[in-house]
Amino acid sequence: MKYLITFVLVFFLSFVNAQQQGINENLKKELDEILRLDQTYRKLFENNVTAEEKSKILKELNIDEKEFQEKQWQLVIKQDSLNMQKIEKIISQYGYPGKTLVGEPTNKAAWFVIQHSNKIGKYLPIVKKAGKKGELPLTNVAMMEDRFLMENGKEQIYGTQGHSSFYEKDGKGYQTEDIIWPIKNSKTVNRRRKKAGFSQTIQQYAKDLYGENFIYKIYTLDDVKNKKIEAKLIEDFETHDK
Repeated sequence: MKYLITFVLVFFLSFVNAQQQGINENLKKELDEILRLDQTYRKLFENNVTAEEKSKILKELNIDEKEFQEKQWQLVIKQDSLNMQKIEKIISQYGYPGKTLVGEPTNKAAWFVIQHSNKIGKYLPIVKKAGKKGELPLTNVAMMEDRFLMENGKEQIYGTQGHSSFYEKDGKGYQTEDIIWPIKNSKTVNRRRKKAGFSQTIQQYAKDLYGENFIYKIYTLDDVKNKKIEAKLIEDFETHDK
């Protein structure tokens, strides 16, 4: 019995060591830095970030206050482009850098960069394949698929994507209320969410996304297309048609 326990222990440690040896540490380090930049730039625009925190982040990113005020979201767009170039190079060499190659949570780094790019359509098949192999959580695959569908004007599947839009009418500007983008077969969405690994129902997720007072409503693509969603007048709006 003692011999059996020792054998099992040695086998287990050997397995763990083999798993650790399978991690590409240099690639992991590179992806961790890419992910850090992806998330840090976005933190500058979070509603709950304090002036002190924002100042600290700008210093960390080597951006002065004047440059930030002048460029704003353009800074994020530029960094996203640089990140995407690196991720494309990595994928061309290794395929999707998943759990086996770089461990967790680094296996989500490439996903974040692709999700924030205009190249989801190109890389979604690769991401789906990684999900099926267990290299990436299926919830991440679901979110990317939903975003791709929404960006192409189609109904999403899992209800992960929110939406709000701006439009002009009679020289005035309007902002639609926040909604969950239309869902295909919305009555069975919670069943699909559970199967994909989501712990929240669509109703719970909507409140988590937009706040406790948010009430989930079902909308159709026709509602979105024909502006049938409640909208608020933007008081200080200035039309460009002058």
